[in-house]
Amino acid sequence: MFQKQTFFVLCLLSAAFTPVYVGVVFFGFIPKHRCFSPGVAELSQRCGWSLEEQLNYTVPEWGGHGAGFSSRCRRYEVDWNTTGISCTDPLGSLVGNRSAVPLGSCRDGWVYDTPGTSLVTEFNLVCEDSWKLDLFQSSVNAGFFIGSINIGYIADRFGRKFCLLNTILANVVCGILLVFVPTYLWIVILRFLQGLVSKGCWTAGYILVTEVVGPKYRRTVGILYQMAFSIGLLIFDAIAYAIPHWRWLQLTVTLPSCFFLLYYWCLPESPRWLISQGKNDKAMKIVSYIAKKNRKKMPSHFEDIKFEEEDGGKQSPSLIDLVRTPQMRKNTFILMYNW
Repeated sequence: MFQKQTFFVLCLLSAAFTPVYVGVVFFGFIPKHRCFSPGVAELSQRCGWSLEEQLNYTVPEWGGHGAGFSSRCRRYEVDWNTTGISCTDPLGSLVGNRSAVPLGSCRDGWVYDTPGTSLVTEFNLVCEDSWKLDLFQSSVNAGFFIGSINIGYIADRFGRKFCLLNTILANVVCGILLVFVPTYLWIVILRFLQGLVSKGCWTAGYILVTEVVGPKYRRTVGILYQMAFSIGLLIFDAIAYAIPHWRWLQLTVTLPSCFFLLYYWCLPESPRWLISQGKNDKAMKIVSYIAKKNRKKMPSHFEDIKFEEEDGGKQSPSLIDLVRTPQMRKNTFILMYNW
């Protein structure tokens, strides 16, 4: 019973991790776009053009082979406010030969065909600045890389629960700040910090859920914990469909994570970690509590196991542990190859 409750609450954490991992799909949504050209809207209204006619007359290479680079990132260098422009051949009346019309960059911004907002529409991360959207996602991936190493060490050194609660708090703070910061640079910095703590948070939850069950069930709960992440993807899709504005979406998926701070009272420290640190009395109390919740009696040989572990003393984790023994070297290299 206790293990099932622990597994359930940690699966909620796994599902809530999805906006950090794949949020760029919605936060950085790239809608159809074209250069804004002053005077085009007024001319279109005077001539009574439909939207398709306006695009064909005023956007380079529109309708030829789909929306290419020129149609998205270049505009005709003409003055659409000139009087006497023909409604049937506007470019011809301005320059004579349509193929000779010079093209220029989108100096006055872009027009986006979307009812919502994203990082792309707010900061114009298109054309020459499209690399900034890649940097947004690269920053969180860099945070994942560093956090997976360092926060994994913190979980081994200071405990699973300590690591879990602190990374949850940091993730919530960064997620809320993302809603309000006005500049692209701060968004990238906060996204990096979110990646730094989020992957470690997810991993700490994974370790904890596998350490509170017996060896027979570890593989099963490990797989189901990751399946919860997949369910979180579906839920995140539905929320993003309902909320097309990226800042409101960020706030909506961040606020529920505040409830994970209640894990301070809901989750115990891992008894396995406590024993590895020589804290057998605390481990004994937690195991007794788990047995009571499960309405089970403590094994008669438990005291012997405890003192046997006590002889081993406190263990100091190290990265060398990954390659210290032949079996661990084999497991490490297989997992590195798979990833």
